[in-house]
Amino acid sequence: MFSFINITLFAVIIRILVNPFSNVLQKQITIKGQHPLFINLFTYVALALISILLVHDISISSLDSSFWWYSIAGGITGALGNGFIIKALEKGDLSVLGPINAYKSIVGMLFAFIIIREVPNTWGFLGMALIIIGSYFVLDTTEEKFSWQLFKTPAIQYRLAALILTGIQAVLDKKVIEHSNLEIAFAGWSIFGAGFSFVFILFTKVSINQEINKFNTSILLKYVLLVTTVGLMLASTNYTLSHMPVGYALALFQLSILLSVVLGHRLFNELHLAKKLIGASIMIIGSAMIILLK
Repeated sequence: MFSFINITLFAVIIRILVNPFSNVLQKQITIKGQHPLFINLFTYVALALISILLVHDISISSLDSSFWWYSIAGGITGALGNGFIIKALEKGDLSVLGPINAYKSIVGMLFAFIIIREVPNTWGFLGMALIIIGSYFVLDTTEEKFSWQLFKTPAIQYRLAALILTGIQAVLDKKVIEHSNLEIAFAGWSIFGAGFSFVFILFTKVSINQEINKFNTSILLKYVLLVTTVGLMLASTNYTLSHMPVGYALALFQLSILLSVVLGHRLFNELHLAKKLIGASIMIIGSAMIILLK
């Protein structure tokens, strides 16, 4: 029991730490001129090639039809969701977009109830309320303030679309794990994500050759770091989801928003640090309430 708790806690800590750093790398690569959809495709393809080593001896016939349906749906929502995340980071501040991700726990709870009948308790709903209150302080630092006009800006719209899609994906990922195992789930996320990312990039007519021609040593190093952080994020996410309800896991992951605020300020000179930290802290209290008082 003690060993299990330690492994789960370690997975959660890894997930909390690597997610903001992967967002930093995504934003840095877009600043260097790479298209968000190409960044998404590169990441998925690299992880797909790595994951083949994990499942090369797996018999495809041993996987039931539910695995394939959940994997396909997860691949579509994951590829779209991650593409929207990178697009949002291209246009908006990390210290604002990071905290908005806290809404994912609300989405996760909703779809977890619809799909797998996970029901939050009273403390869960109160925690969600605190997350929304905390977001007021963060979003009020933008030019549009906390208003409907703010939600019409491209960066916020992309981020909201991303959190809805990735929130749904988290539920689908848990179903994939239930119908296979952690290694196969990792490979399925990567391979199906790569396939659908390629389809999306073809529809948008982004030139893969032109994007590759932009490569230099600095960009390639950031890609290596990005693939590493996303791979760690996926592995730690899957392990946590296999041992914890989706809504609670997503809420706990939001502890990373504090790090997103600090990194946005330090690396990209984003303003209003104190107010964003207050809002992020309220969100963290809401997340902690969901976890500790469940």
